[in-house]
Amino acid sequence: MTSNFKTFLKHTAKDFHNQSVNPPVVRASTIIFKSMQDIRKTQSKFRKNPIGGYFDYGRQGTSTTYILQKILTKLEESYHVFLTPTGFGAIFLAIFSLVRPGDEIIVADPSYKPTRRLTQDFLKDFNIKTIFYNPSDLNTLRKNISKNTKLIFVENPGSNTFDFQDLSKIIQIAKKHKIYTAIDNTWGTPYFLKPIKLGFDMSIVSATKYYSGHSDVMGGSLAVNKRVFRKVQLADNVTGLRLGPDDAYLITRGLRTLDIRLDKHQDNAKKVAAFLSKYKNIKLLYPYKKNSQNFNMWKKYYTGSSGLMGLKIKSKNIKSVTKFVNSLKLFGYGYSWGGFESLALHQSNLEIGKRKYLKLDKDEHLVRLHIGLEDPKDIINDIKQALKYLK
Repeated sequence: MTSNFKTFLKHTAKDFHNQSVNPPVVRASTIIFKSMQDIRKTQSKFRKNPIGGYFDYGRQGTSTTYILQKILTKLEESYHVFLTPTGFGAIFLAIFSLVRPGDEIIVADPSYKPTRRLTQDFLKDFNIKTIFYNPSDLNTLRKNISKNTKLIFVENPGSNTFDFQDLSKIIQIAKKHKIYTAIDNTWGTPYFLKPIKLGFDMSIVSATKYYSGHSDVMGGSLAVNKRVFRKVQLADNVTGLRLGPDDAYLITRGLRTLDIRLDKHQDNAKKVAAFLSKYKNIKLLYPYKKNSQNFNMWKKYYTGSSGLMGLKIKSKNIKSVTKFVNSLKLFGYGYSWGGFESLALHQSNLEIGKRKYLKLDKDEHLVRLHIGLEDPKDIINDIKQALKYLK
């Protein structure tokens, strides 16, 4: 088997038994055995090798989900990958696997809003304390570590504001204090960053986005190292978080072109960033400006950049910002991202949440753009015609 990422995606999981390029969809709730002895043999094999694809009930998976797990384990360079029905399901599974009443977790301030609600609000009822740290000042992480700190949860880059962090330093801090680490790596995917190889215990990707690539699938993946595998396996077993075989099939199919799509997203996004960098009233939240803090941290860890970026727009007229967004003709308006199409979203407190370290002036506004696979000239021309409404 080739070790080249691009070639691996094109040739893995061919089904020679069914003579199909992609593995078939296998749906099952009841898994049939020839005898009770066969059931016991399968259960014995599972106990000896829990990642070997031995199932005695459909909730555990089928050959379709198992193949996807094997592919993603290879891509992540991890011990194993657990599949969930949504990306947020993978976030929940990671946290639920490790924290217990009386524990504390430290979370990056620019986190996905549902992650913030889970940690800041929901876990509080279970006597689990959450502290947020400033991604640009890791002293805010260090000083909040206590004997009860169980997990450091990173999102990189930060949601909405795209803050890039010094990941190795975070891992060093965690290892010094014997704290578990998890990272939401949806923006970069293992194509641009391999967190487990870097030293994280867990790596989360929303398969809803770039893995599937067509905005028609929900799913999540949680890659783990051997250190946390048993804990996550137990939580996975009792939560019943399962990805269906139909979605698993579509994600496997989408992965065939992951590298091609991400290369194009990156190329288009860089051209858009170059165009937008000429506007003094717009600050790019994207690793474009060389020797900036964000660029240096991106360059240190990533081999590329995706198509998602932010704009910090300076305008005293918020209606003109909304008018700019609404005047984009090629961009759709909606949540999520990672599909083939360009998307735009004006970020209000509804999307951002109550951030501790984010300071926006009254005349500063955040807009998120996902740069799709359209012709970059058409994307830029569309943005250009909409910018005339900014005042």
